[in-house]
Amino acid sequence: MEEDLKPRFIESLQRNNDQIREDRARIIGEDAELIYRRRVEDIELKIKRLEREQEGLIDISPLDKNSLTFADFQPEAFVQKDIELSLIIRNLNIQLELTRARFEYLFGKKF
Repeated sequence: MEEDLKPRFIESLQRNNDQIREDRARIIGEDAELIYRRRVEDIELKIKRLEREQEGLIDISPLDKNSLTFADFQPEAFVQKDIELSLIIRNLNIQLELTRARFEYLFGKKF
C-alpha cells in the first residue's frame, strides 16, 4: 500500500520553473476571472433593481380600493427621481458593456 502513495512534497520540490510558473498563472487567472465574472453579474443585478425601482415610480395607485384619492404624488420629485435613475442606469449599461468586452478580451470567453 505504501507503494501507491506519492510523495507530493518531494514532487513539488522537483518541479521545474516552467511548471511552477504555469501553476501560479493558472491560479491567478482563475481568481481574476471569477472576480471579473462576479463584477459583471453585480452590475447586471444593479441595473435590474434600478429598472424595477424606476417602474415602481409610475405606480400612483389609490391608497386602497375604496379610495379615490391617489397617493401623495409629487410631480417634481417624480421627474427628478426618474431622471436620476435613468442616468444611473445609462451609466451602468455603459459600464456593463465595457466590462463584458474587457472580460472577453482578457479571458477569451464569451460572457
